[in-house]
Amino acid sequence: MKAIHFVFCLCTAVVLSTFSSLAAEEDFKIFLQKFTSSASFQYSRIKFPLKSPIILLKDDGETEQTFPFTRDKWALLDSETLREGRITEEEGGTYISRFTQDGPAHKEFEAGYDESEPSLRVVFDLIGGKWYVTDCYNDWYNSDLPVSELEETVRTMQEENKAFEELHP
Repeated sequence: MKAIHFVFCLCTAVVLSTFSSLAAEEDFKIFLQKFTSSASFQYSRIKFPLKSPIILLKDDGETEQTFPFTRDKWALLDSETLREGRITEEEGGTYISRFTQDGPAHKEFEAGYDESEPSLRVVFDLIGGKWYVTDCYNDWYNSDLPVSELEETVRTMQEENKAFEELHP
């Protein structure tokens, strides 16, 4: 009888731990809503420096220089920016924004004009039951930006971030 009771308790513990670990995983839609509506939450869920550095050309037009993608260079993302959709503009271009990978623990969002490189790519990974941004490409820092203009670009982007932070602390 003690053996049956022990096995029952053991099985119950395994089932409860399985359910609690499943329940501990953060729902992506709820995460994304919080991520795009709170600057402080957004900053807390980005693994800086991001995996891919910012790569710019030096003034000679040939030599590359890399910069770590750190918090000071991050452009805060609102819900409109990360909304999936397809917009055909009067000029004929089609802007597409969508999740190109939508797995249970890895998601990639891309946005840009059809048949061209994305202007935004954000990578989300589930780490320890919580969603984080682990990588990003943002057109703020495309290869056409001269190294000499990086500092001014960062300042401009930070001014835009302040406006977001006032609305969405």
